[in-house]
Amino acid sequence: MAQWTSAVGAAQLARLLNSQQERPAGPGTRRPPAYRALADGIRLLVLEGRVPVAARLPAERELALALSVSRTTVAAAYEALRTEGFLESRRGAGSWTAVPAGNPLPARGLEPLPPEALGSMIDLGCAALPAPEPWLTRAVQGALEELPPYAHTHGDYPAGLPALRAMIAERYTARGIPTMPEQIMVTTGAMGAIDAICHLFGGRGERIAVESPSYANILQLMREAGARLVPVAMAEGLAGWDLDRWRQVLREAAPRIAYVVADFHNPTGALADDDQRRRLVDAARSAGTVLVVDETMSELHLEPDLRMPRPVCGFDPAGSTVVTVGSASKAFWAGMRIGWVRAAPDVIRSLVAARAYADLGTPVVEQLAVSWLFSTGGWEEAVQIRRAQARDNRDALVAAVRRELPDWEFEIPQGGLTLWVRTGGLSGSRLAEVGEGVGVRVPSGPRFGVDGAFEGYVRLPFTVGGAVADEAATRLAAAARLLRTGATTPTEPPRTFVA
Repeated sequence: MAQWTSAVGAAQLARLLNSQQERPAGPGTRRPPAYRALADGIRLLVLEGRVPVAARLPAERELALALSVSRTTVAAAYEALRTEGFLESRRGAGSWTAVPAGNPLPARGLEPLPPEALGSMIDLGCAALPAPEPWLTRAVQGALEELPPYAHTHGDYPAGLPALRAMIAERYTARGIPTMPEQIMVTTGAMGAIDAICHLFGGRGERIAVESPSYANILQLMREAGARLVPVAMAEGLAGWDLDRWRQVLREAAPRIAYVVADFHNPTGALADDDQRRRLVDAARSAGTVLVVDETMSELHLEPDLRMPRPVCGFDPAGSTVVTVGSASKAFWAGMRIGWVRAAPDVIRSLVAARAYADLGTPVVEQLAVSWLFSTGGWEEAVQIRRAQARDNRDALVAAVRRELPDWEFEIPQGGLTLWVRTGGLSGSRLAEVGEGVGVRVPSGPRFGVDGAFEGYVRLPFTVGGAVADEAATRLAAAARLLRTGATTPTEPPRTFVA
């Protein structure tokens, strides 16, 4: 019986491997033998989750033709992977990927680093900040005071607590977007919201247009739902969307859904302007595409004089095209798993009905805590703390990276939580791998792309500041030096670091 559960074609694997090619790093660089480079490339794809564990690899002859190398090179690479525990084979069943005994399974998204690893590892993988106290504690205390009446009910509110739905609707109305509570569904975080939307409008094999790059965890959610992702390249730097490309993709591919982050895009930090928003809504309406707009970063504007554009749903007065997703996780705290959907009432009714086969509803205490924040002004106070913290962290990280890695390129966003960095010709995947060895965890660019794109990038979040930002940049510079000399492991383990 075959031990593999999926398959990777020769052409697909060749594209992924070719995307890892980095520009020459200068004199003194040691080039490994061809078979070793191929084995390392496949191993790295497995460790990053870009090739799943238990995926059948192409036959040696097929991969050799796709890569324009000898079959001997592929055979030697496969044998090296088998010896290291990253490949298993059986006569008649082929070869499939594996991980050595004792190794953790690779993550396919950007999961938080376990707390026990924080002593020696600086975590730049998760773009989330600690809670803005004392507001978390006050919100939970306020929620407990409001809890007794709800404790006498069954506790399942598939659409969300009526009071919270009304408050969220009022907040949209205050932004100039008249909204009724019937247009709001409370969800378990933004991920829960987008998962529900994809199941309602999408389906296995449906096309979903996505920005390229885009948020890694959402891309993986869509892949695992069986969607066919259609990437649409962002404009250069912080310029936002390339509307000519969007119109072409919407017209030619006719995707059922398009997912965009208009406010401080993750990972680039771009902010779409009013004209781009209007034109994208018009193009989506013409194509019959549902435009799913992620607003989770919208309140994290870091410059006091920045005038925020109108919400994207403001350019869809009929409510037939735009579905908006919001969340407390980025603006307040990731541990507050409260999100919401704003859409036409019939869409909300369909989403609510589908929850009977999913999670039934969102936890009541957390909803009451967010409701308390909205009703007391605590939300605004907490978000001010969050903005100041993110601004300070951004400025410290920018200064540290410019000092330690002057050949890395980036533009400074006016909000959000992420810096999208071109790594001076180094492979982002290999930098992430070597970085773990020197004590800094950083997500590589290909996690934010489709089919191997953005190998020359990493994403740096504004989650550390001060001395920790300095140390993070120092460790990234050490990883870059190792890569440039052809090394893959440091000479000594990372030291424990306490800010």
